Amino acid sequence: MFHRIFIANRGEVAARMVRACHDLGIEAVCGASKPDMEAGYPYLEQASQVVCLGPGPATDSYLRMRSIIQAARQTGCGALHPGWGFLAENPLFAELCRQHGVTFIGPSPAVMDQMGRKVASRQAAQAAGLPVVPGSPGLLRDPEEAVAVAREVGYPVALKADAGGGGRGIRRCEDDDQVRQAFADASREAQAAFGSADLYLEKYLEGGRHIEFQVLGDGRGNAIHLGERECSIQRRHQKLVEEAPSPVISAEERERYGNMCAEATARWRYRGAGTMEFLRAQNGELFFLEMNTRLQVEHPVTEAITGFDLAAAMIRIAAGHPLPWKQKEIQWQGHAIEVRVNAEDPAQDFRPHPGKVERFQVAGPGIRVDTHLQDGSRIPPHYDSLMAKIIAHGKNREEAIERLQSALAGASIAGLPTTIPLHQKILDNIDFRRAEFDTLWLSRNLSAMVA
Repeated sequence: MFHRIFIANRGEVAARMVRACHDLGIEAVCGASKPDMEAGYPYLEQASQVVCLGPGPATDSYLRMRSIIQAARQTGCGALHPGWGFLAENPLFAELCRQHGVTFIGPSPAVMDQMGRKVASRQAAQAAGLPVVPGSPGLLRDPEEAVAVAREVGYPVALKADAGGGGRGIRRCEDDDQVRQAFADASREAQAAFGSADLYLEKYLEGGRHIEFQVLGDGRGNAIHLGERECSIQRRHQKLVEEAPSPVISAEERERYGNMCAEATARWRYRGAGTMEFLRAQNGELFFLEMNTRLQVEHPVTEAITGFDLAAAMIRIAAGHPLPWKQKEIQWQGHAIEVRVNAEDPAQDFRPHPGKVERFQVAGPGIRVDTHLQDGSRIPPHYDSLMAKIIAHGKNREEAIERLQSALAGASIAGLPTTIPLHQKILDNIDFRRAEFDTLWLSRNLSAMVA
């Protein structure tokens, strides 16, 4: 096992990894920007050592690959955890870690590179027997090829950036003219955002739901799945509410698609935690979209219903331990729902509000709060505005909703506006209670909820 691990991230995920290290008896060394070091975060006080990575902008701190690796080596860290965001899915960073003798806690650079390119991941998924959304077999050469593919699969379609992620670089098109116009715009945006102008095309499935399966592999050809999560409550392709299990996936579907995901994970000799993302069509079919080669923000709902510690499992696997679990040993208990609490004002188009958090207190039966904040902490303007994740676990979906509503109603947060009032309205909504929603549901109802 590792003696000391460098955490190359910030905020809530850094706090999560510090906790995982301490649970395993491992020293945690945190890299932090200057504003984060001055923000009053408890996890930095709990770390064995803190290294300043640079000034506020991520390009000058959390994205400086060689400086981060140098900091890890100079502090005697045998391994590095990248968290999520920033460099978490950068194969070059993983390779540089390997070259400098620092174990990257995650998949190999080769697997990360393959899964990070959407066309390559679609092709790998097809080869492994996973169903994919109808679309272009490879990268598109020009607008006319895109038009030809669009006519073949049928409108509406979506032009997507091959190197895209986080819901960015997507253009919905209804006809040939829109495809031709969007092709140039999407190429420019992809080049600017991801450093690659490559595009592909998929059938746009309306009224779909976002379903994802959690997998674990040891890089030796062993893998398991831990069931699915429902992530369809989104704004602009960004998740706001997640739950496990999905209220629309049957036990038979969980076994069928979960085993397919585990078999693909084993086939690719994937190492660590990963997530297979699917779109569930209105007829109930699941289509593979992509694989996220990291720990997901929403992983606590899976931990709640399985009893697994995914962060600790990643560390053990990276240290060379074989996967100790068999698929038949995995059991699911109850239901869990998570809301992401951001320092944003939904009534002002989710405008971020950096500043000082005067008070932050949330608690309740069956409630887990993952946060990096304490009373008096500051949220700098340089990064995302995530304050905390509030997770409720109950014996069924109804109890989880009630527990989460109670915790939100009793939350004491002062100093900044938050998304909690919006979450309360979502949880109260009859469509949500009946699990009758899709990925566009919130966009259709948002104006009424924030009025």
